[in-house]
Amino acid sequence: MLLAIDVGNTETLIGVFRDESLRWHWRMATRPERTADELALLFGGFLELERLSFASDITGVSMASVVPRQTQALREMVSRYFGFAPVVVEPGTKTGMPIHYDNPKEVGADRIANAVAAKATYGTPAVVVDLGTATNFDVISAAGEYVGGILAPGLQVSADALFARTARLPRVELVPPRSVVAKNTVESLQAGLIYGTVDMIDGLVERIQRDVGRGEVIATGGLAPIVVKESRTITQHEPWLTLEGLRLIHDLNATGAADA
Repeated sequence: MLLAIDVGNTETLIGVFRDESLRWHWRMATRPERTADELALLFGGFLELERLSFASDITGVSMASVVPRQTQALREMVSRYFGFAPVVVEPGTKTGMPIHYDNPKEVGADRIANAVAAKATYGTPAVVVDLGTATNFDVISAAGEYVGGILAPGLQVSADALFARTARLPRVELVPPRSVVAKNTVESLQAGLIYGTVDMIDGLVERIQRDVGRGEVIATGGLAPIVVKESRTITQHEPWLTLEGLRLIHDLNATGAADA
């Protein structure tokens, strides 16, 4: 079985594949200060929930991380507790996708994994909208090349900034209000945050599609469910897109595919 790990700035997504099927998945908060031993305890606990173990079930590990301290701790954890090296998405890792970026090393590993999975699953051209700490747009051309993207503030980051920088505005639940024209402070904030994010997404996707052509627009990330139903341009919702990309990249780089 393959263990796939996607370390984001806010959350870490964990999945276990049997062959090509994602069988189990979990989310945990990302804490850069966690050591290899602490991570082993957490990962072992998740696996135990499904009666799985480091030693007898996991035969491969594929990971993407945008948190360097956690990347190193995870390398140590995999080496010490699994007994082999992980496939890490980084410069030099085979992805099967040409990356047309001024400096390809600047592209986040999760963004590459998303693009690889989008191309394999939905064809090209395609746009991936990843709603996490930031809202990332990643663009795959009709020729199947990664041609760039857009980075924008995330929905939760925007909400936190408003709360932190204003004296009287409260924290609010991120759900759509009754009407876009709100009649109280809470719903006014919800309207601005949610519909502002949705319209940003739709407007940027339409601009992208004028450049690369129309194709599937795939939403992923922990905050995607909040906006998917409100968007006119998002065509697919794939919460585990990054994990699928990590599986595909693992297959390209491992000496042998993960066993069942």
